[in-house]
Amino acid sequence: MKIEDMFYSFMVHTAGLYTDKFFIKRQFKHAMHCNLNLENPVTFQEKLQWLKLYDRKPEYTKMADKYLAKDFIQTRIGAQYVIPTIAVYDHAKDIDYDSLPEKFIMKTTHDSGTVVICRNKSLLNIKKTNSYLNRRLKVKYYLKEREWPYKDIKPRIIIEKLLGSDEDDLMDYKFYCFNGTPKLLTVISNRWGSGGHKADFYDMEGKKVSITQPGYNSSEITPRLPIVFDKMKELAQQLSKNIPQIRVDFYYTGGQIYVGELTFFDSGGYLTFIPEKYNKILGDWIDLPTTKV
Repeated sequence: MKIEDMFYSFMVHTAGLYTDKFFIKRQFKHAMHCNLNLENPVTFQEKLQWLKLYDRKPEYTKMADKYLAKDFIQTRIGAQYVIPTIAVYDHAKDIDYDSLPEKFIMKTTHDSGTVVICRNKSLLNIKKTNSYLNRRLKVKYYLKEREWPYKDIKPRIIIEKLLGSDEDDLMDYKFYCFNGTPKLLTVISNRWGSGGHKADFYDMEGKKVSITQPGYNSSEITPRLPIVFDKMKELAQQLSKNIPQIRVDFYYTGGQIYVGELTFFDSGGYLTFIPEKYNKILGDWIDLPTTKV
């Protein structure tokens, strides 16, 4: 292992000892293999790091909280776009499994990626599920990549209606938005199929754009955009007003649009676009605030 890799590994395990700026600069160097320019950021990835440090509006915490974000979404665009909540718990031991429906999805409110999908409650290993959720509740997700909105989110377990059906390929429509203007869409498909997730990019006219990202392949058959594509754009515009950059994620199932998530820092700001030129193109779309919060 290289000395730089050894130092980075040590730093990750002692993350709480470092300032946000120091940690982000080191993490950027390790992930992107170049120095982070905070004085004159140019690329999408550089500007996301700048926003982590200097665009810290209190409402961002509510928007990143998977439970409190529902209030924000309901107020901004309407309750019909909110994924129905079944229950919320502070501790796994308090979950009343008998009261839950046959199918549901469980998440933790304060991090990213913690998901338990239950399609048949009789087959759910409750002991294993509770153990997993308890471990995730203890995670200080903010320290992982210094995504400030997560810092003060109260760790909770939220149980929601499971969207779609067993046969559906529930697609995820992710709009990259810039100060209230959606400019790029990623459609994530093949979530449960072989070969892993597929990612296909579109412009706001619904035309396919030749962009890929490391770890994702485009679909062999280009997914058709939903008939509610224009409505999704309108909703994304409303949800992203006055925010330099945010990704607004939607699902469309049963004739209904739902907001899946509001994401400030796509992949922590470390996932690049191919061809390389799009890292600067998306960077140009971000107008950084003139004052630091």
